Amino acid sequence: MMQLYTEDTYEIEGETFFGYLRGGYTKLELISMDDYADTLGIELVPCIQTLGHLGQILQWPKYHIYRDTNEVLLANWDETYNLIEKMIRAISSPLRSKRIHIGLDEAGGVGEGRYRQIFGYEEPTRVFLNHLKRVQEICKRLDLKPMIWSDTNKNNSLAGYYDGGTPQLVDTLPPEIDLVYWDYYHTASQSYSTKIEQHRELGCPNPWVATAAWTWNRFWTALPFTFATIQASCQASKKNDHGVKNMMITIWGDEGHECDMFSALPAMYYFADHGYTLEDEIDLDRLKSCFEGVCGANFDDWVYASKIDQVMDSDMPLTLKTHFAPNTSKYLLWEDPFLSHISPQYGHMDLETHYSEVAQKLAKAMEFKEEHPQNSRLRMPYLVATALSLKCHLHSRLALAYQLGHRQELYELTEGRLVDLQVAVDQLWKYHRSLWHKTNKPFGWEVVEMRYGGLRTRLLTMRDRILEYIEASENWQQQQQQQQLQVTTDVSSASIGSQNGESSCLNGYMHHRRDSFGDNDDPRPCIPEFETVREPMYEYAGCNLLMDYARVSTPSRPG
Repeated sequence: MMQLYTEDTYEIEGETFFGYLRGGYTKLELISMDDYADTLGIELVPCIQTLGHLGQILQWPKYHIYRDTNEVLLANWDETYNLIEKMIRAISSPLRSKRIHIGLDEAGGVGEGRYRQIFGYEEPTRVFLNHLKRVQEICKRLDLKPMIWSDTNKNNSLAGYYDGGTPQLVDTLPPEIDLVYWDYYHTASQSYSTKIEQHRELGCPNPWVATAAWTWNRFWTALPFTFATIQASCQASKKNDHGVKNMMITIWGDEGHECDMFSALPAMYYFADHGYTLEDEIDLDRLKSCFEGVCGANFDDWVYASKIDQVMDSDMPLTLKTHFAPNTSKYLLWEDPFLSHISPQYGHMDLETHYSEVAQKLAKAMEFKEEHPQNSRLRMPYLVATALSLKCHLHSRLALAYQLGHRQELYELTEGRLVDLQVAVDQLWKYHRSLWHKTNKPFGWEVVEMRYGGLRTRLLTMRDRILEYIEASENWQQQQQQQQLQVTTDVSSASIGSQNGESSCLNGYMHHRRDSFGDNDDPRPCIPEFETVREPMYEYAGCNLLMDYARVSTPSRPG
């Protein structure tokens, strides 16, 4: 079985703003995919959303009438269920399968927005259950067997869903609904065993378990952490006393879909091998050999590429707590190069050496084209590592040279390392663009490309500002030397003349020092970005962070 996850990326007749400019699958494309899957003996199951995760359509004026919150549909309203029936018909009719995944996860705020204004307050879990029953009735009428993600409204946070107790629903779930327990965050099998039993207490004797390849919010799959979570979930799921019959592995494209999805192949193979043995462990040597033969790539090289995010060599935590895989390369790349507000988190580490070594090893791995032709896909993490070897400590080097007054060193860093970084970023951008268009439809690339555009522009501004500062500083120094040679009796006139001579800011970019109240201009040029003290945002986390683009691209909030 393969589930095709879509939120708004499928076409509905008469609903032109459903998936507007998002490259939705046409009916013919769905039929073609289903036919191809069928020739391989694979059941293609539609997986959609029918409550939350629908902000893409609810942003349009035409769909405001269906909105409870910015992300959640308005429950208990007949027009909403007319739309949902259209959605279910459009996605299921081209496919052979009589199963459908109707989502319903992470519907935070259900019943708390327009619903409350229209119908008054109602306990959110009751709203959720009533909505589920109405969607289930649509599925029954269309002869479809539904399943849902099991993080109900009552427990839809990570802390509540994973580390909390059994959800206490005010009513039982419809017995026709299969629950899918998704968990990508634990490395101890006991965590999964406990939650599987809690699902049975909910009245679901045969829950599904969904694990994941960590593809979201990063450039390359976090393979070591993925293996740890797959291992733990499979161990629990295969136990005779409380195991399950059905498991799936998921891949996601959250936060821009920047990742090369083919980097998940080792995780897919690892998960598949668990399906062919009752043992807790798989034969890793056999897996590596088969991966090389089937995928045409070296397993260890692909796993090593995950080091673009794994900068700290530490054992995988085996605790009952929720864990995650850091996305270090992402936040280092998109961090504003001039403000460098994340730098206190990693300033004490030698990341230049780390990324230089990663780039060198990946370059070597790509040389064996005949033996491992698909190692060519390592070019993506190679280019990321190359760019980061230049960028990660560039700001601190520039700021130090500036603060020490070493203008020549500042110039050499700017025209050397900074220019090299601009070239490296351009190479990464162009390769990433090529990879996207070979793999995906063009829609969505604009999100990633605007990130590259922002980074490239900021690097250009940074270079221009520094060069203008150097020129202005040299001019100011020359003027000071000339003034010292002049013999004048009118000290006041000389001072005014000096200030008038300093008024030629280059292109309006150059700044001058002021005192703490903004008065008393100091005529010496300055770069305020190199004078502000940086503070750690997460004092004890170090590099162990998972952050999105909005958090790292600027310390300012838009608006």
